[in-house]
Amino acid sequence: MATEVASGRGNSKIGKRVGLVYDERMCKHRTPDEEPHPENPNRIRVIWNKLHSAGIAQRCVVFSAKEAEDKYILPVHGKDHVNLIRNVSSKQYDSRRKRIAARLNSIYLNEGSSEAAYLAAGSVIDVAERVAKGELSSAFAIVRPPGHHAERDEAMGFCLYNNSELGVKKILIVDWDIHHGNGTQKMFWKDPRVLFFSVHRHEFGSFYPANDEGDYTMIGEGPGAGYNINVPWENGRCGDADYLAVWDHMLMPVAREFNPDMIMVSAGFDAAMGDPLGGCRVTPYGYSVMLKKVLFFVSSLRVYLQ
Repeated sequence: MATEVASGRGNSKIGKRVGLVYDERMCKHRTPDEEPHPENPNRIRVIWNKLHSAGIAQRCVVFSAKEAEDKYILPVHGKDHVNLIRNVSSKQYDSRRKRIAARLNSIYLNEGSSEAAYLAAGSVIDVAERVAKGELSSAFAIVRPPGHHAERDEAMGFCLYNNSELGVKKILIVDWDIHHGNGTQKMFWKDPRVLFFSVHRHEFGSFYPANDEGDYTMIGEGPGAGYNINVPWENGRCGDADYLAVWDHMLMPVAREFNPDMIMVSAGFDAAMGDPLGGCRVTPYGYSVMLKKVLFFVSSLRVYLQ
């Protein structure tokens, strides 16, 4: 799932206005034959229902999702990929959709996939702009399909579009999803304006996406050298103490030195205790402390969570 947090410098007079985006239309993206799948509509539906029943949604500025325009997606993804995602839910693809998905890595497609992908990307762009302009102090975009595995010319790992390309000067992207954000890393590999910090299971290259791209030696290239930081867990079973040690001794010092205009958190929660894919032991309290530390650092910035 994609949950992302952003922060940016801006008008301190706006107060603590927190934006929240959710749209049931993103739940139309599902497996074509309704077979069980870990990336399913309930992942965002449960979050929204919990926030609403707890009265949290009522304290936020709630926005409806809006579809991204291709002019914002084409700088991130190749034309052929954009054409595929835009049209793959149309009738002309009915007989080919399953074959196309089968050629891709861990992807399914149905009649609702195109709309959901554009709504997810558009929602992230919308709240990021509102945060960057100072209309909101922070924002939470509850969106799917997720984005951090999607590469320029390929959907993969449940992700169709990458939602992390934003129009601000300096961005810190913190990716705490249990899987390495290979797509986001490639997007900004040579870009010194974006510092990508990923904490993930690696298992010496055997954990999804099962390559060496999440290794600690992968630091960026050219002008982007040093702006890509991977913290790979090689033995799994990591919990609150492990993550908070990384936060205190690596992330926070790096963030202070980089001094970003905005912080985004790609907040997959599959490192949580009991998650069937992650195999780690982060508790709800651990996640809350991780986020509070980011929020404390950016008290003079703005944050959004996707």
